[in-house]
Amino acid sequence: MASLRLSWDDAMAAFVPGMDSLERAIATTTEAALGDTPQRILDLGGGPGRYAERLTDRWPTARITLLDLDPVLLSLARTAVPETVTVIGADLTSPSWPALTGDGYDLVTALMAVHYLDARAVGTLYRRARSVLAPGGLLVIADVMPDDHLPALTTAMSATATPSDTWSRWWAALPDVPGMSPLLHERADAFRAHPPSGFTATVEWHASAARAAGFTEAGLIWRESRHAAVAAH
Repeated sequence: MASLRLSWDDAMAAFVPGMDSLERAIATTTEAALGDTPQRILDLGGGPGRYAERLTDRWPTARITLLDLDPVLLSLARTAVPETVTVIGADLTSPSWPALTGDGYDLVTALMAVHYLDARAVGTLYRRARSVLAPGGLLVIADVMPDDHLPALTTAMSATATPSDTWSRWWAALPDVPGMSPLLHERADAFRAHPPSGFTATVEWHASAARAAGFTEAGLIWRESRHAAVAAH
C-alpha cells in the first residue's frame, strides 16, 4: 500500500505537469489571504491523501478533512494519513456532504476533481464550498481550464495531449494487489452510478460561478499549459 501511495505522486505529476508549483501557489495565496496559516482545511476529491500529507508538513497545526468518492483511494488514504487528517467517503454531487464535513474551514481545495462533475454540479459545488468556509476563508479549484483569450491554442493543446502511461500503469497494477479486488468492484459500482462527465470550462466561467455563489472576488492564481487554478475569496 505504501508504494502505491508514493507512486501516486508520479502518476499525478504525469497527468498534471507543474503540480509542485500549483501547490506552492495555493500555499502562498492562502497565507496572503488569511494573513496567517490555516487551521482547518477541507480537501475535496483528496484521493489517497498525499496532498493532505504535504499540507500537514507545511502547516503542522492544521486539522484537515479529506473527502473522496473512490473506495480504492479512500482505502489508501486511511492506511497512512496522519492523525490530524480525517477521511470521509462521500459524493460531491450529494447535498449531504457539507453536513458530513462540518464548516468553519479556512481553506477548501478541489484539485483535479471537478472534471468528474457536470456544469450544474460544479456551480452547486461553489455554493456548498462557500457554505463550509469560515468568514474570510479561501476556495481553490484546479483542473483543466481553457484560457479565455486563447481558445484555439488551448483547444490545440488539448487535442495533442496524450494519456500518460504512468497514470494507466498505476491503475493497471491494482488488480494484483492483495485485498484490492473488493475495492475495485466497489469503485466500478460507484462510477457506474456517477460516471465522469469530462467537464471543462474556462477560467472566467469558474470565476463567474464563484461570484454567483457569493464570493466577493475570484480569479486565476496559477496556470500550466491546459491546467489552471482559480481562487475565490
